[in-house]
Amino acid sequence: MKREEFIFIIGYQGNVAIIDGKAKKKYGSYTTRQLAEAGLFKPAFCSALYSGDPNEMDDFLRIFNSAHPGPPYTQEQLSRLFGVFEVPKEPIRFKIL
Repeated sequence: MKREEFIFIIGYQGNVAIIDGKAKKKYGSYTTRQLAEAGLFKPAFCSALYSGDPNEMDDFLRIFNSAHPGPPYTQEQLSRLFGVFEVPKEPIRFKIL
């Protein structure tokens, strides 16, 4: 699965991932930082997760936590919040809306 598909998954119908086609087209080329700065926190989190780069995740967490008052969120807490825990290891089918 390509990064642009993974970061804009909005749900699943059975074993088919549903992808937000308009957001993918408009924001698919944005970096993790650009997504976070645009307020697109779930796609930015997914992008950082997809990259596998701890520095990218740290950068995202810093931007996210500065935008939200209170105690800082961890990656694990945001995984639960956004419902995204890992990048699928095997190819999955998807449908673009």
